[in-house]
Order: sequence, then structure tokens, then C-alpha cells
Amino acid sequence: MKVYFDNAATTKVDSRVFEAMKPYFSDIYGNASSLHGFGLSAKQALEEAREVIARKINARHNEIIFTSGATEADNLAIRGVAYKNNHLGNHIITTKIEHPAVLESCRFLETQGFKITYLSVDREGFVNLEELKRSLGEKTILVSIIFANNEIGIIQPIKEIGKIIKNWNEKHNSKIIFHSDAVQAFTKIDINVNDLNLDLLSISSHKIYGPKGIGALYVKEGTKIEKIAHGGHHEYNLRPGTENVTSAVGFAKALELFNPKNYEAVKSLRAYLIKEVLKNIPDSYLNGPLAENVLPNIANFIFKGAEGEAIMLLLDKEGIAVSTGSACASHSLEPSYVLLALGVPKEEAHGSIRVSLGLENKKEEVDYTVKVFKKVIKRLRDINPLR
Repeated sequence: MKVYFDNAATTKVDSRVFEAMKPYFSDIYGNASSLHGFGLSAKQALEEAREVIARKINARHNEIIFTSGATEADNLAIRGVAYKNNHLGNHIITTKIEHPAVLESCRFLETQGFKITYLSVDREGFVNLEELKRSLGEKTILVSIIFANNEIGIIQPIKEIGKIIKNWNEKHNSKIIFHSDAVQAFTKIDINVNDLNLDLLSISSHKIYGPKGIGALYVKEGTKIEKIAHGGHHEYNLRPGTENVTSAVGFAKALELFNPKNYEAVKSLRAYLIKEVLKNIPDSYLNGPLAENVLPNIANFIFKGAEGEAIMLLLDKEGIAVSTGSACASHSLEPSYVLLALGVPKEEAHGSIRVSLGLENKKEEVDYTVKVFKKVIKRLRDINPLR
């Protein structure tokens, strides 16, 4: 049996999305910035796609900037705000459990003279709101907090965070900008950028059964941000380069096909998976919340006495695809920095596995996976000299 349980890394392109994209490879192939008929046809498709995405998060059409993916969107948000607003301050607040695209952007800015506060999280992964309040200051220009973590699925209290920042701005007559990486949360959680007081939001297509290589940054009208690449005046002069019309059409089609009810079955399957793993495999436990304030598709386990990379490779031999954490950090042999931030001991963090479910996964696949898990982990524990 072949089982794909790595949907947080990427999803396959829905066949209906692929069909919607086909005409834009070789029929409607004009450059969307060209003024002739070929170009105008492509431009129309691009703007229709932009409108679909804007409506999904209750944004305006001109507030959606297409990018090559969420990594670029995160970079544009964080570095763009830093460069444009450094005359107002040099302090940025984020968390210890952000996606590498955010953390590495912040670490780079530290080399440029910016001061970064990395907020701690509790054992389940929640940000301490009091620590956030204490960290705000007159030099703060940006707060960037991930909407839902890609390794453990924890959903942060974004609405409360937005209120804290809004109240601070009103009280101090300032304009701290609020950004969130919502790649994992997008479509699984209802996102209204206005209700959440968000200024910037990063989203991506390939986590929602759309194509890779296309993402978007929501930029609230009036938000001061500098482009980080130079060239033409595409994407409201924030992201130069010939527009990827084909993938934008695919992104929008994936959203049009979205049905929030689809994730109810995924949520039930996740609950079943957790119950079966914890019941059948001794010395195993779940990282992050069991059911509340957590994504419906991610479950992160630790198996004491077994190493995560070994578990993953042995599962792969049995036809099961899982991850030891974020795909963007999977080539590192270090334990997950997310789990370390939760207070998980280093030796235990090495034994973590992320299972991320998708819309097509079935109960039989969970049963098969748990059976293989049990066999693989027993084998690894039997040869572990430390047990």
C-alpha cells in the first residue's frame, strides 16, 4: 500500500485545477503586461484570479500581490517593512516557532542592525501574550506571528494579538505593522484580515491542491513596505517580473473548489490516528493540543527510544510518506527547533514524526500506518543501546 501522509509539505494538484491551467500554457500565453490582445487576455485571467483570492480573505483586489510562493511573501513582508520603516525604529517581534522563511529573514536583518525579539511559547506552543505586551516599544515597527505552526499545527490567538497591537498603536499614536504567515491555516481556518487587524498575510497555493511556485502577500492599503527585488513595475510596483498567469489561475481554481466541510472528515481521521497511535505504541505522545486550537490535519508524535529520521526512512520502505518536521528544514540533522522551543528534551525531539493528512486519505491508510509504526518502532527500540 502507498500512503501519502505529508500533506503539510505539499499537496498534489487537483485534476480540475490542472484542467483550468492548461489553456494558459499554449493558448492564452501572452505576457500580462503587454497591451495587445494576447496580453490583455492573460491580464484579464490574472486579475480574475486576484479577485478570487482577495474575496477569500475579505481583502480588496489591489491588496493581493502575487509572489513565487510563501517564502518570497514572508521575505517581502519582513524585509520590506524593515527597509521602508527603519527611520521609525529597528525592532521586530516574532516567535521561536516561526517557519524558516520568517526566522532566517529576521536573522539576516540582525546583521543589518535590527533588533529581534523571539517570543517564547508554552509546552503546547502558544505564545505568551503578556510577554508580547512587554516586548512592544517605541522602536517596534513589526510583529510577525505564524497563524498555525507547520510542525505541530498549533493555532495562535491571532485575533487577540491583533487587538493588542491595535490598542498599542491607538494609545501611543504609532503604527506597528502586524504580519502573519498563514500558509498552513489558509482554507482550514476562516480568515478575515479586517476582523483580525492584519496588515500583511502570506499564503501559498501548493498546500491547498494548487500548483507550486505561486503564492501571495496581502498588503493592507496604506501599509508602508519596500520592494526587495528590482525590475519592472509589476504587482503594484512591489514584485517585479513577468506574472505567472498559469499558476495564478490554478491558485484561484483551487480556492473555488474549496469546501470547508471537507476538513471535517480529515479532523475525524486525525482524532482516530492519535487514538490508535497512543493506544498501540507505548512511550509515545502527542506534541501540541489534542483537539482545541489545532489544525485538523497535523499530528506530531514523539516515540521515545527511536530516532525520527530512521522511523521516516523505514516507513518510506513500507510505502508510507511522513516527515520529521517542516519540509523546509528536513535536510538538517538537528532536532526540531519547534519542539525544543516547547521544552521537549533534545534526545526526545530527535524521535519526532509529523503526520499530515489530506482530503483523500482513508481510515484503512491510518490502520496500515499504525501497524507499520508499531513494527518499525519496536525494531528501532530493540537495537537502541541506550534503552
